[in-house]
Amino acid sequence: MKVNWNQIDTVLLDMDGTLLDLHFDHHFWTEVVPHAYSHKEGIPLEEGKPFVLNRLAAHKGTLNWYCLDFWTQELGIPIEEMKQEFKQDIREHPETIEFLAFLKQQGKQVIMVTNAHRGSLALKLEMTEIGPYFDHMISAHDFQLPKEDIRIWDAIYNIAHYNPRRTLLIDDNVLALQTAQQYGIRHLLCATFVSPHMKLVDPQGYPSFTNYKELMP
Repeated sequence: MKVNWNQIDTVLLDMDGTLLDLHFDHHFWTEVVPHAYSHKEGIPLEEGKPFVLNRLAAHKGTLNWYCLDFWTQELGIPIEEMKQEFKQDIREHPETIEFLAFLKQQGKQVIMVTNAHRGSLALKLEMTEIGPYFDHMISAHDFQLPKEDIRIWDAIYNIAHYNPRRTLLIDDNVLALQTAQQYGIRHLLCATFVSPHMKLVDPQGYPSFTNYKELMP
C-alpha cells in the first residue's frame, strides 16, 4: 500500500483495532461482561451470555455501544472497574509506535479520533506509550456523536482545524470511513488487521493494509 505523504498534512487515527490490539476489548465484552452479568443475576452463562450479546448488538453503531456509563446502568455491573482488572492485556500492535514516530518525524498533525469512552481512553493511555505522539485526542463522547454520524467530522474541525482534502483517516470501522468520505476527507485507509486472535476486517472496497510497515517509505 503506497501513500503519497506529500499530499497529507493531517492524519486522523482510530485507537482500538487500528493502533491497539482489539483482543482486549473483544474478550472483555464477549466473555468477561457476560460472565459477570450471569453471576450477578444468578443465571446460567448459557442464558446470560446471549442476553448481553443481543443487548450489545442492538446498540451497535451508536454512542451507547461504546459508553461505559450506559452499560454500567444497563447491566448493573461496574464496567469501568472491571476493565481495570484486565488492563494488563492492553497492548499496541507491534509497529504502532514506529508508525507514530514516523508521522511526527514527517511533521504531520496527528489526531486521535476514537469512539471510546473517556474512561477507556484514559486506561489505554495508561497502559501504552501512544499518548505523546498526538497533537489532539478526541473522544466521540465529547460531541455525543459517534464516527458513524457525518456531523462529527465538522465538530472535530472546530477543535483541530484540518483540510479534508489533505487529511488521511485510518480506521478499522468501515462505517466511519464512509461518513468521512461523505464529509469530504480525501484519503482513507482501512486497517484490516485488528488482532492476531481475530479475522481480518473486510475493507469493502476501501484501500487497506495489514501492517504499518506497508505505509512507511
